[in-house]
Amino acid sequence: MPKISINKKEYSVPEGITIIQACEVAEIEVPRFCYHEKLAIAGNCRMCLVEVEGMPPKPVASCAMPITEGMKIHTDTPMVKKAREGVMEFLLANHPLDCPICDQGGECDLQDQAYQYGKGESHFHEHKRAVKDKDMGPLIKTQMTRCIHCTRCVRFIEDIAGTVELGAINRGEGMEITSYLEKSVSSELSGNVIDLCPVGALTSKPYAFKSRSWELKKTESIDVMDAVGSNIRIDSRGLEVMRILPSQNEEINEEWISDKTRFCYDGLKYQRLDKSYIKKDGKLTSATLEEALKEITNKTKAINKSEIATLSGQLSSVEEIFLLKKLMQKLGSENFDCRLNLEKINPADRSSYLFNTTIQGIEEADACLLIGVNPRKDAAIVNARIRKRFLSKKLKVAAIGCNAELTYEYDNLGDSSSSLQHILDGESKFSFILQQAKKPMLILGSDAISRKDGALVLRYAKKIAEKYNMIQDNWNGFNFLSKSSGLINGLELGFVSKTNVTEILEKANHGEAKVVILHSVDDSIDFAKLERAFVIYIGSHGDSGAKVADVILPASAYSEKSAIYVNLEGRAQSTNQAVFAPNEVKQDWEVILELSKSLGVDLEYKNFADIRKSLFESYHNFANLDQVNKSSWVKSEEITGQLSEEKLLANDYNFYLTNPIARASRTLNKC
Repeated sequence: MPKISINKKEYSVPEGITIIQACEVAEIEVPRFCYHEKLAIAGNCRMCLVEVEGMPPKPVASCAMPITEGMKIHTDTPMVKKAREGVMEFLLANHPLDCPICDQGGECDLQDQAYQYGKGESHFHEHKRAVKDKDMGPLIKTQMTRCIHCTRCVRFIEDIAGTVELGAINRGEGMEITSYLEKSVSSELSGNVIDLCPVGALTSKPYAFKSRSWELKKTESIDVMDAVGSNIRIDSRGLEVMRILPSQNEEINEEWISDKTRFCYDGLKYQRLDKSYIKKDGKLTSATLEEALKEITNKTKAINKSEIATLSGQLSSVEEIFLLKKLMQKLGSENFDCRLNLEKINPADRSSYLFNTTIQGIEEADACLLIGVNPRKDAAIVNARIRKRFLSKKLKVAAIGCNAELTYEYDNLGDSSSSLQHILDGESKFSFILQQAKKPMLILGSDAISRKDGALVLRYAKKIAEKYNMIQDNWNGFNFLSKSSGLINGLELGFVSKTNVTEILEKANHGEAKVVILHSVDDSIDFAKLERAFVIYIGSHGDSGAKVADVILPASAYSEKSAIYVNLEGRAQSTNQAVFAPNEVKQDWEVILELSKSLGVDLEYKNFADIRKSLFESYHNFANLDQVNKSSWVKSEEITGQLSEEKLLANDYNFYLTNPIARASRTLNKC
């Protein structure tokens, strides 16, 4: 490790880093606007100037200068101070006096650094320039007169998001950042440029003029819009969630979140179920919780308890599924499932439904095969990791059944299911690449194993993983990409009975399942088949499930409770309550305990602590929060039977409207 001197103190720093990174290692602050550790170096703003002994007598841009052995750096000399004051004076020469009305106020890099490093006066008396605002769509509000041309947004959209939609036109004082064709930014990660912008040029359009940063209560939590489990910060004021921002977690989402995660929060206050409902004469009428429970007791006391069925949905947490499973076991019913899309998964084979490589592990892979999956829609953050690895020129990607525009190049192997056989037999053009790879991986999509021959597709994928050395002592390249954490939660708890979803719906249609409990089930199933059954819906929003319900029991959204969600890697994480639920809404676990009593079952839990204790005793994985609980590989069975001639395609769907919270969001509907 090279030895260098910073402000007359010696430090040993890693080889190949720049001066600004060396100063971070030494915990010495260097101001910056354009430099960001996750983006390519631009050297635009010149705010990070330092003095280096032995070089020409002028300040050096520390973000672009690599360190060398014996280098002597000074960050606090009169020359450095004067240089930074000059740079700040230039930056403020055209910057408008918008601070009192700017949404960035209170968390603005320009404010902070002007105070810390600025001169406090200006030699410029000319008119400030004005720049026309750009329309970047329903998410990003622009005030381009404030722009200081740091190009962070351009580099993010080009390098991380991979859609190349922003850039600079003109030169000198006429330079402008724009979306070239004056159109909306289409990337699923576009909202991250709001966090990256060091001034108020790019701010959140839905959040504009709503509040100030110092008014907000900040709560660290977990996102549930997909199965990634991105770490987030929920900013709230009173009973309302005002915005959602990313929290840094290098193992999962780094410091990015998808637009669905960031802008779904207004859906938490629309279409909310804030009281119980009972269906009378075909119409839902409001009722108290006691009246709703009494209705359930009256309707269910005469039926056989084995005729009760339960389905859990994509927003169901671990504790809720745990209680529902306990309830069904005590009722003696074998009618429960979490696989709403009919995924042919056996919960006993844990490695078959997890992303075993881990999200961070993608950065070690050198070959990737996508099977019936569109990672850009199913998990935008995972797709960004694949692109990051692809840009290192160390990853080759091929896809079966994906005709989408991913943000990296890939070999399209067609959409015929016979492509799996060609790869297994070594006849595909990608077979040689998989054979040569040291750490190959595959990603299997939910749609691929939801087909009638889904079990066979899964077996083929496992055989491919075994043949091409994807299963090693310290590497597991077999990955299943779930679209929701609710499915993973259910599989982790074994919320799967002998009767699958199709059979449960058929039983309900024929009057054999007389009572059906839906927990957060608003997608994927044929609700028309529930017309003959007595349907109890537990959920937070008035969506598809609530429409067919005979009794509605309102429950909390993810921002209103502490609950465990398992992400696609098998990592258990807990949300934290940011706000209280509206009106008469109780926590889900309270609702389920009340429901169980009305069905004549006492689950014997007094409080949430009792439930967590019992959960951890029964399932040790959940006690290790924030850790990936790795699974052992179960050898694949021999392939018998013939794959269907149906195309092996990842289904297309609207990325922004995948669950009831997202569908209730006015912002996401505009997208």
